[in-house]
Amino acid sequence: MEEYVKNTLSEMIRGDGGWVEFVSYEDNKLTLLFRAECSKCFILDRCCEWIKGKIHDDMNTDVEIEAIRKKPFFWET
Repeated sequence: MEEYVKNTLSEMIRGDGGWVEFVSYEDNKLTLLFRAECSKCFILDRCCEWIKGKIHDDMNTDVEIEAIRKKPFFWET
């Protein structure tokens, strides 16, 4: 799953100015870290649904996605 996120999903997400990183995958729960434009996206839930569908289509696996947003450090000030 980690290779799929790195090699397939991250390339697609970067095309829209976002950034996704693999955190963990256990018991069909995929945890992803979203950065860049994804960190402030209002429709991240739609993207997560799209990712679930893409994984199902490409890997024949059903997953639950936990999305973690990582805002740039300068947003904290």
